[in-house]
Amino acid sequence: CDPFAQTQRSKLQHRRARINQQINKEMRMRAGAENLFKATSNHKVKETVALELSYVNSNLQLLKEELEELNSSVDVYQNDSESISVPMIPLGLKETKEMDLMAPLKDLICEHYGEDGISFEKEIKELMELRQAMRTPSRNEAGLELLMEYYNQLYFLDNRFFPPNKNLGVFFHWYDSLTGVPSHQRALAFEKGSVLFNIGALHTQIGARQDRTTLQGVDRAIDAFQKAAGAFNYLKENFSNAPSLDMSTASLNMLVRLMIAQVQECVFEKVTLTSAQNDFFTQLQIAQEAARVEEVYSLVHQTMTQAHVKDYVPFSWATMVHVKSEHFKALSHYYAAVALCDCPSVSDADLPEHEKAFVQFHVTVPEGPSLHLVLQDQEERRKLGKAHLKKAIMRHEEAMRIHSLCKILRKMDILQEVLSFAHKRSLSKYSEIDHEEDFFETGDAPDIHPKTNQRPEIKSPNFSQVKVTDIFHRLGPLSVFSVKNKWCPARRVHLARGENGFGLTLRGDSPVLIAGVIPGGCASEAGLKEGDYIVSVNSEDCKWSKHAEVVQLLKSIGEEGVDIGVITLQSSDGQNVVIHLLALSEP
Repeated sequence: CDPFAQTQRSKLQHRRARINQQINKEMRMRAGAENLFKATSNHKVKETVALELSYVNSNLQLLKEELEELNSSVDVYQNDSESISVPMIPLGLKETKEMDLMAPLKDLICEHYGEDGISFEKEIKELMELRQAMRTPSRNEAGLELLMEYYNQLYFLDNRFFPPNKNLGVFFHWYDSLTGVPSHQRALAFEKGSVLFNIGALHTQIGARQDRTTLQGVDRAIDAFQKAAGAFNYLKENFSNAPSLDMSTASLNMLVRLMIAQVQECVFEKVTLTSAQNDFFTQLQIAQEAARVEEVYSLVHQTMTQAHVKDYVPFSWATMVHVKSEHFKALSHYYAAVALCDCPSVSDADLPEHEKAFVQFHVTVPEGPSLHLVLQDQEERRKLGKAHLKKAIMRHEEAMRIHSLCKILRKMDILQEVLSFAHKRSLSKYSEIDHEEDFFETGDAPDIHPKTNQRPEIKSPNFSQVKVTDIFHRLGPLSVFSVKNKWCPARRVHLARGENGFGLTLRGDSPVLIAGVIPGGCASEAGLKEGDYIVSVNSEDCKWSKHAEVVQLLKSIGEEGVDIGVITLQSSDGQNVVIHLLALSEP
């Protein structure tokens, strides 16, 4: 974590945080004004408040537009390579407020665990520092590990300090990544969900920054976007009723589809990088990969324009997705034309194989001669190629028209360059194969059947890859010392050794359990009971001790005896819980 790094990305995140705070302030003012408007019966006051409300709503609209423009600043997250590649859509991180957990955790440690809360100040401070650090993760694997470490630490925090039927008295505040609207909940699930959202968002930023003109860069981008899709999908399936729109089911569904589309786009780029230039089958494959990219982006565009999604998705995102669907449709027709016009005619020996591939290439059969004749006749191939190029040019022009409608995208030079280059390339190819003596009317080429050789994979987060140690390890093993369990205050028992030993049976590890007490024996007379857990021996903490270690401590005791600290678990109704262990004998 580097909170002071003045990179373009961190400046963007700081501006987002500032806008979030302003939106929060305006929303509080609006809520107050609305309450006053409802409560007052004074006509003059109502007029004044109505005027104030109009100002506040106007300010809110301007702030939300400013935030949308920040969310649309995708060029900041792209790689620094001089080569031209289509920009990807990354997500900004959710912002959160600072939290002071010192007092509530110290109180609960004292009240529930019977320990001195002050002695755990170091652990509480460590947790708060970890939370502060994860607000500004670096845009690399180390940043992801930091978020994952905090997420895994929340598992222990949940079991240690968040009882199922009582509030800890703290609120977790997070801002919506897309709208900047603040939300807060007492539930730790909201904190976990928000961190998981940021894990997905950071993956999108890592994917967007890769140099996709190299095979290694494309593979890294594919991996990053697949992991982003996995994080958002895991969030959708495991966290419900989130108070912010960016974590709603509809929003997460849209984000998963967007990430899958960006993976598919990277797969297309990978195929173009690894393919031979003039091979007929390769050009058909590239055309079908492009058609597949167009298909998935069309689905994303439909999702983004649904009634309950379009109001908070940045207009520039929806426009870029629409532009990409048209752009890749144009590319599918361009590569179909290249396959037909630039690749040599098919020999009789290769014809069956070529014909089989070409039959499955189009969505509908092209008008005119049979495919058999088209493949063998160079002139027929030129005619069909020309029809594909005509369609490619139309789709390029449509992509450029849609692009020109969005003020934010018009500022994005790299996207303009990509669209312009592809359009000029198709025009050049068209003029190259166009003959002056062509008097036939160019037909309508059918669309290309979408197909991919590498289906995107939704990679769920692997939480076990980042190993963490429970910060509050000293409280004892979670199996016993959790907020869900209740126990009597630890009692100290003096135990002396009799002629027949201590008169008890021990089982298990961390902590060791008194599994049996012999009636009339030393342990029974000292007040030890079946089901007690040994937490200390002669003031030495034994919560984490193994069975053999506790036995060894007891064996080393002399005639003076030993002081044993024990606790007894209680059920929810306050009754002591007796744990019965069955001894299985060999048959």
